[in-house]
Amino acid sequence: MARILISGASVGGPAAAVALSRAGHAVVVVEVAEKPRVGGYAVDFRGRVHLGVLKRLGVLDDLRAVATTGSATRFLLGDRTRLALPEEFTGGDLDVLRRDLTRVLVEHSDRADYRYGSSIVELQDRGQSVEATFADGGRESFDIVIGADGIHSRTRALMLGAESAFVTHQGYCVAGWDLPNTVGATRDLTIWNAPGRAMGVSTDPRDPSRANVFAIFESAPLPREVRHDRHAQEDVLRRALAGVGPHADAMLRELSNATDLYLDAIARADVPHWSRGRTVLIGDAAHGATLGGMGTGSAVVGALVLAHRLGDGADHARAFADYESVMRPYATACQQGGDTAGRFFAPRTRLGIATRNWFFRTAAGRRTLLDTGRDRSEALPESAIPA
Repeated sequence: MARILISGASVGGPAAAVALSRAGHAVVVVEVAEKPRVGGYAVDFRGRVHLGVLKRLGVLDDLRAVATTGSATRFLLGDRTRLALPEEFTGGDLDVLRRDLTRVLVEHSDRADYRYGSSIVELQDRGQSVEATFADGGRESFDIVIGADGIHSRTRALMLGAESAFVTHQGYCVAGWDLPNTVGATRDLTIWNAPGRAMGVSTDPRDPSRANVFAIFESAPLPREVRHDRHAQEDVLRRALAGVGPHADAMLRELSNATDLYLDAIARADVPHWSRGRTVLIGDAAHGATLGGMGTGSAVVGALVLAHRLGDGADHARAFADYESVMRPYATACQQGGDTAGRFFAPRTRLGIATRNWFFRTAAGRRTLLDTGRDRSEALPESAIPA
């Protein structure tokens, strides 16, 4: 059996840890965050591919036990609804809070060694093994390294080079934070628009006394230092979102008190080769799409496919090639949903906002919106999913 290092403990990393540790491999998972993230919106799984993979990982029943109910999405002008979309727009066959998804995956991979507050700073492929150097100065050797550390993957940078060569900014940023429900939020995601900006709110699925903000706005790429500076993030959001909807000021006032704040660019990763030597990428590190690209489902599917190809001693080069040949067409098709997410939620002009509202009220618009995602999620042949 192999000794395997996984970088990233959000979704893809723990999913891979479930399958690999169950197969008898010795798995170490490092995560730069000091502890599992407690916030985050619901993510959805849809169709036979997603649900089939969750079942094969042995986590489907546990996830159903903590599933949330879907919610409609309403776009308002003042207090008037201009476009209402059904639960199927944001939901799927299974909706679960990201924190619950991560927790269940970690619990099912309890034989893995999880190390929070740890990260890789150097990788040296020595042919028969990879030597990893960690931020605390420690060094260890592994048979295989898996980068599951997101669209800003440090593993990808160490393996292939600078992020700028692989990640394309889509012209928007997305943000979210929690706050007390003093703004009359309901279960429906209620969104207000201004040109190039959108700001919405809904109740926390577990606690109606709390609410979650969802925001999108036109923006140049965020400097790296902003992604790691809470005060700078708050300043960006206050400047970008002032005046978007009747509750904007109240929601922005709560930024400093938010227990969970997320801000990042809407971007996609296009990586020409998902592996080099004994290191391989999964999830957003390989084929990320920040919003609308079914990245969570693709990450879980890819984790199982890779683990199956590695088997109980398969040649790593052949396993990596097989994994990529199966997953690349599927993941690339799913990514396409993220290409228009910013423009859909926050059209750049008032005419664009009105046109969106009109088109997606039509039968053709509804079919386009609801059917495309399911078709993409189903596009992996049944034979590609490990039994």
